[in-house]
Amino acid sequence: MSRVLRINEDFCKSCSLCIKYCPKGCLSFKENFNKKGYHPVKWNPQKCNFCGICYIVCPDNVIEIVENSK
Repeated sequence: MSRVLRINEDFCKSCSLCIKYCPKGCLSFKENFNKKGYHPVKWNPQKCNFCGICYIVCPDNVIEIVENSK
């Protein structure tokens, strides 16, 4: 099994804490807007080492690290 980042885009407020503290630079903002008018975060899985910092610093619990059964 592999891990993936699950991002609840509807609740992302574009605070950029996850982007700022990611040691691998694997997070950035999408160009589109979510329902609240913010640019949600997108994830680059090729750069991610699943350290969990993004999960820890997100004030709105938007990011989860989950096991992918594929």
